[in-house]
Amino acid sequence: MAARQRVFDRLDDGTPVHAVTLGDDEGLRAEVLAFGGILHSLSLPTAKGRIDLVLRLPDLQAYLRDSAYLGVIAGRFANRIAGARFAHDGRVHRLDANAGDHHLHGGSCGFGRRLWRILDHDRRRLRLGYRSPAGEAGYPGTLEVEATYSIGDSTLELLLEARTDAPTPVNLTGHAYFNLAGDPAVPADAQVLSVAADRYLPVADGALIPTGEIAPVAGTPFDFRRSRPIAGAAAHPQLAHAGGYDHCLVMTEGQRCRARLASPHSGVALDLDSPMPALQLYEGQGLDRQHPGLGRGICLEPQGYPNAPNEPGFPGAILEPGQVYSHLIRYRLSTDS
Repeated sequence: MAARQRVFDRLDDGTPVHAVTLGDDEGLRAEVLAFGGILHSLSLPTAKGRIDLVLRLPDLQAYLRDSAYLGVIAGRFANRIAGARFAHDGRVHRLDANAGDHHLHGGSCGFGRRLWRILDHDRRRLRLGYRSPAGEAGYPGTLEVEATYSIGDSTLELLLEARTDAPTPVNLTGHAYFNLAGDPAVPADAQVLSVAADRYLPVADGALIPTGEIAPVAGTPFDFRRSRPIAGAAAHPQLAHAGGYDHCLVMTEGQRCRARLASPHSGVALDLDSPMPALQLYEGQGLDRQHPGLGRGICLEPQGYPNAPNEPGFPGAILEPGQVYSHLIRYRLSTDS
């Protein structure tokens, strides 16, 4: 078994970036980087041997150059905010525009590009902390954030918590890319997906900003209420906008965010559970250009609605002083699919 904590790499100024291993040789095992809270690896023993379940990069320089957010904790606001701006209490706040004219995943130096503090850890648990000062990426309020990874024999949990001293948008999630086949030569879209979502958010164009409509999935390629392979969807104007799936699926009213991803090649299945009302589904098509040769993975990002600060018809996304933002994502792995 590798050391529980090691120096993964160093920043340009020599500051060490540590990696912490959770789990053991008999069950699910993860390695998490203090940089970006990145889920660097996740592996599971199977009848075919231990297999890797998430995509990863070899060193810190690769992560620093990465524009695909591999494995990061996305924030202060995951997904997009149109025009890199929002208004609250009569004041317009201008954010870092890092996706054309828009704001994506907290900006060019969002939480996935920050060095988090290791607060404590043991064989089963790692607690990270980050203090986002007022004005970072244009956001109001100082945000104190904690991310706790916990692992069992077959379950990984990520608890994201935040507190603020001024009203600010908060939308935190994990951004791991899953290919449960454990083989980059196996197309990620060969995986079978089911999601308890009866609606989705259409986007206006290739910038992928929601139009504000909440549309039914029935009769569209966004209907995953029954398990089916991600590949083979019929042509659809919305898929043309993104070059594939990069859309927000909306859970059935009153239901938790639940999804199941399974690989017919390895027999491994992942069950995701979260209290959030929506799930961003991204099939990793940008990786072909961003990381040639890496292969693709599927992102399942439980979250609030994208562009919620600018859409009065969407659930609110403003965290107020005295409130606690809390988002527990549970990933359960099995080999009985």
